[in-house]
Amino acid sequence: MWNYSAGLCRSTRHNLEVCALAEQYFTPSPTSGHERRTVRRRMCDGSELIFETDAGVFSKGRVDRGTRELIKAIRLEDGESFLDLGCGWGPVGITMAVSCPRSEVWMVDVNERACELARANARANGADRAVVVCGDGLLAVDGRKFDVIATNPPIRAGKSVVHRLVEEARDHLKPGGRFYAVARTKQGAGSLRAFIRETFGNADEPEIGGGYRVIRAVR
Repeated sequence: MWNYSAGLCRSTRHNLEVCALAEQYFTPSPTSGHERRTVRRRMCDGSELIFETDAGVFSKGRVDRGTRELIKAIRLEDGESFLDLGCGWGPVGITMAVSCPRSEVWMVDVNERACELARANARANGADRAVVVCGDGLLAVDGRKFDVIATNPPIRAGKSVVHRLVEEARDHLKPGGRFYAVARTKQGAGSLRAFIRETFGNADEPEIGGGYRVIRAVR
């Protein structure tokens, strides 16, 4: 499993807030008390998705701006396979599953609490066919290949973790498959794009907004 907290806290011992953040949603089993909330997201057709969130998961109070930019950028044809890498409570994967009901949608996260929420949210929004797997990055879906993989990567976990996910994503894409990643401009989007370009041999930015950049690459 992704054991983000150990390496992160060793490298940032001067910053207790970052370590606390890591324990919350970078580790498999958050220890923070429950704090259930409801988040709503309006679709392009005017329909609404309703999500339950909780403490100990990423962006528990809203669909964060980076995720919104990522969803805007993704181009998925109905019937193509899709992987939401680091799904959290499910806004990206469930949006894709609802928008493309013939697509095979998989969602993976290290955080057990996030996975439980994603499963419940998929059922609640009629995306019952979406598969949620709890595990260590692409190892959780090893042997499968996808048309599209998208991630809002754990930048604070460090480059070694993020770069591993990028490389694993490349290896789990079909030929011609697309990879999408979002990052804050001020938190390393430029260096992430450079690494993605190095890994895939290409990269562009289909969405830029709100201080975030979505980086796309094609295998």
